[in-house]
Amino acid sequence: MKTNSNRPRLVIAVNSSIAVGFLQGQPEYFQNSGFDVTVLCPEKRSGEWEVARPDNVRVLEVPMEREISPVRDIRSAWHLWGILRSLRPTVTNVGTPKAGLLGGFAAWLTRVPCRFYTLHGLRFETTTGLRRKLLIFAERLACRFAHRVVCVSHSVREKAIVCGLLDRERAVVFGAGSCNGVDVSRFAPTQERIRRAAELRCEFGIPADAPVALYVGRLTCDKGICELLEAFLQIENRVPQLRLLLVGSFEDGDPLPEDVRKRLETHERVILAGPVNDPAPYYAMSDVLILPSHREGLPTVILEGHAAGKPVIGASATGIVDLLVDGETGLLFPVGDVSALADATGRMIEDKALASKIALAGQEQVKRKFRQELIWAALRQEYLKVLQGSEMPQSFVLPQHEN
Repeated sequence: MKTNSNRPRLVIAVNSSIAVGFLQGQPEYFQNSGFDVTVLCPEKRSGEWEVARPDNVRVLEVPMEREISPVRDIRSAWHLWGILRSLRPTVTNVGTPKAGLLGGFAAWLTRVPCRFYTLHGLRFETTTGLRRKLLIFAERLACRFAHRVVCVSHSVREKAIVCGLLDRERAVVFGAGSCNGVDVSRFAPTQERIRRAAELRCEFGIPADAPVALYVGRLTCDKGICELLEAFLQIENRVPQLRLLLVGSFEDGDPLPEDVRKRLETHERVILAGPVNDPAPYYAMSDVLILPSHREGLPTVILEGHAAGKPVIGASATGIVDLLVDGETGLLFPVGDVSALADATGRMIEDKALASKIALAGQEQVKRKFRQELIWAALRQEYLKVLQGSEMPQSFVLPQHEN
């Protein structure tokens, strides 16, 4: 695909193929609204979710490690510098920690006139010692390379400022938060999704009247999977029909203890669905969505669960507290508190009126505050604001503001 030299070039970089799914629809939106868009990401790794690539948008694969790897990181930075030097973008938006640091550095080196960093969360929150110091230093650098830092939630913005990552003036949050919003229609409980959900119950051997607690995401320690399993074991006798359905894959980074993984793999009422292309039917077949994570940015899974009309239980962690008001749009429990999680799960399963009220409130919230068009329009406006104050090549045609 050839570049359009009369349009400002926008390069979006993330450090995993999964993260491309976080931006669903956004590259196409900017491609159709006056920009020439290129997406940079690594190739799909073994065991990762299959994510659809954006239509009619150039995607270039760049090798990038998720964990700290000095030699490979230098190679990735060199590769990114070469691509940016060739494309000469007008705007870069780098997101996720590794792409934020390496892509931001490459954009700074090539003097990209409009540099954005999307802060999806604070990875150092769940680390200690030297590793924590290194991650904080890396985040500070990534923020320094950018003209604007897009924080995906207000709690992430405030914590980033308190931790000295950046100054308040360069940190922006669009509306209620999120980097991309959610397409509510993808998760609404249609007849087709309800039919597919019934088929999945049969495939997994789940009785039609058995309640299902759903988790969607990486199966790692900082996602709270150890506490989720303990809480499930605590309420087995209270809700003997309950199934725990986990959608996602185990990872080498931040791996679960061997005994926890073995228990998950062998328990007769724990179902490991693995990574799936379309999670919508899995939301449809569940009674409650649980996110026991120790840290988040602004969790897309909660937006999806709300869009699907499901009640949500979440840990009171950064990012989650932006979406869940306890007793209104969800149930909150202290991070790592197994007993509180077990109690909240029992309440949500047994109190149908409470679950219905919370599900409806969450669905109304996501429709009102987190529509994708709202986020895209706000981001476009911010791009144009920074571009108008920068030195652009005379050959570029600046996109007009939308009415």
